[in-house]
This record gives sequence, C-alpha cells and structure tokens, in this order.
Amino acid sequence: MALKERLQELRDRGLADISRSENLTRINEIRVQLLGKKGPITEALRGLRELSAEERPQVGSFANQIRDELATAIEERRNELEAASRAAQLNAEAIDVTLPGTPVAQGQPHVIQRIIDQLEDMFIGMGYQVVDGPEVEDDHHNFEMMNLPKDHPARDMQDTFYLTPELLMRTHTSPNQARAMENHDFNKGPLKMVSPGRVYRRDTDDATHSHQFHQVEGLVVDKHVTMGDLKGTLELVAANLFGDEFDVRLRPSYFPFTEPSVEADITCFNCMGKGCAVCKYTGWIEVLGAGMVHPNVLQMAGVDPSIYGGFAFGLGPDRFAMLKYGVTDIRNFYLNDTRFLTQFYQRG
Repeated sequence: MALKERLQELRDRGLADISRSENLTRINEIRVQLLGKKGPITEALRGLRELSAEERPQVGSFANQIRDELATAIEERRNELEAASRAAQLNAEAIDVTLPGTPVAQGQPHVIQRIIDQLEDMFIGMGYQVVDGPEVEDDHHNFEMMNLPKDHPARDMQDTFYLTPELLMRTHTSPNQARAMENHDFNKGPLKMVSPGRVYRRDTDDATHSHQFHQVEGLVVDKHVTMGDLKGTLELVAANLFGDEFDVRLRPSYFPFTEPSVEADITCFNCMGKGCAVCKYTGWIEVLGAGMVHPNVLQMAGVDPSIYGGFAFGLGPDRFAMLKYGVTDIRNFYLNDTRFLTQFYQRG
C-alpha cells in the first residue's frame, strides 16, 4: 500500500475513534496512540526516505496536514468532554435555593448567668447600682475591712487561695462593698448596690461544692435602715426567682461582718412546706445569709455607725439554679454539655 494511502487510512480511522471517545481518559489514550513517538503516523513518516525526491515534499506536507487535523480533532473533542463533565458536575451539585437552609443553633446565656441577670434587673428596678471589682484582692479589703483581722478564727470558714501573703483570690464579693462604702458620698443619698461575680475557695469539688462559684451580694447603707427592710427585700428576691407562693423565714446565725446575722430559708419547692426528704422534713430550704451591717465594718469604711446603718446579704446563683430547676449536681453547670444546658431555655 502506498504511503499516502496508509496515511489517509490512519486519518479516517483516527477521526472515527476520536468522535466515538466518551471520556477524557479515552481521548488521552487516542492522542498517545496516534501522535506519540511510537504511533502509526510517526512510523509511517519514517518511510519518507524510501520515496523519490519529487514525492517526498508532497507526501511530507500531506502527513503534516493529517497530523494537524487529528491534533485539532483531539483538542476539540477534549473541550467537548470537559464541558460535558463540568455540566454534569454542576448539575449534580446544584443547590435548590427554594429549600429551607440548615438551621443555625442560637446561643443562649448560661443558666447561672440568667439567674444573675434576673436578679440584676430586679435590683436595678429598685434603684440599686451594680458594682464590679477585681477577682484578685488584697487581704485588707477581703478580710480586714469585713471585720476579720488576721488572727480571727472565722477566717477558717473561708479556706483561701493565697497568691502572696497579702494577695488572694477573693473568697466573696464583699470587698466590692467595702470599696463602695469608702468611695460613696452619703451627702448625696443612700448607698444601694449589688455585686455579682465569681469567687474562689479551696473546696473539694463534689455534687454541692466547687472551688469556683458565683455570688450576688447586696448592700444598703442609709439612716434608719431596719431588719424589716432586709426581710422585705429577701421576700422580693424569693418571689422574683421562685414565685409568690414561697414564704421566707429568718433564723439567727453568725457572720463576722453583720450583727445581728440571720440565715434566710424559703418554703421547700418540692413539698411546699409539708416536709420531705429534700428539706429534711422541715418544710424549709436554706438559701442565703444576711444581717445588719456590723458597726466595725461601717467604721473601717469611714462611715459613722452612730448615724448610718444598713443591711447586707449574700446568695449563690449556682445554688439558686439548683433549687429552681431541681439539679442535684453543681458540676453539671460547668461541663458545657449543651444537652444539659439547653433544657433550661424552654423552662424559663
């Protein structure tokens, strides 16, 4: 068979194979088979040396024309296959914009923060100010100004994280009260404040204790403040957090910074005062400590106890949350388990 006819046959067969190729892998195989260094066209071109000088340019030109034609056909078919592949991918990955989107979980305040916010809102409505302060405190404001000198045995009631002999992690938010009394101008009116925040004590963590917990302490200092004012305030706190059906009773107690001091109980939420295992069959549950501000505390803050008096109270939002929602292990609040925490969003 003449070389020119051989080239013509390769062209026709190659174009047919190109048109029938169904994917990019196959078109690449055809390119290598037809145009590669070991392909039939390259092999046929080696026969040019057997032709006469007159035929060689004509057949060589014809061979180059066929090679260019096949290369063009391969490129065009490749483009067609790539376009078809992109279209198929786009179709498979198409997004129906009319479908509802994936819901995004909405963050919510932590249940303890919600208790604190609820108390803050109530006290702000009563004319109180919210006072913050440092968590790293000095011994003077944390203890001494609260009527707890360095040799006072009541310091053992608050096992403390000391950073230096004079610096510590605050054991209560009472230092904020001391600073507020130091800086308050009583000629402009009474001091009414609440101070929420984290506090630290060297407790062994268990179901009802934590080395870090929260407090909300309140303080009112003015002329003619009585224990009746304190009880009325605590009744409002109980009603705000638990409901109007709960009563408050005061029992004598001891705190170095108040005199007289009381423990406040509310009606047991489980049995409503009838007596059960939760309240140890007393009908009451202890919720906070309070009392009339000790004259020594007023005097150390530069307030004349012969003119001014006041009451103070301290409650634990962690414990209030446990009571309100029936949580038996305080550690659940700090594990950041969303399955546990989200159940309170619907309960209010």
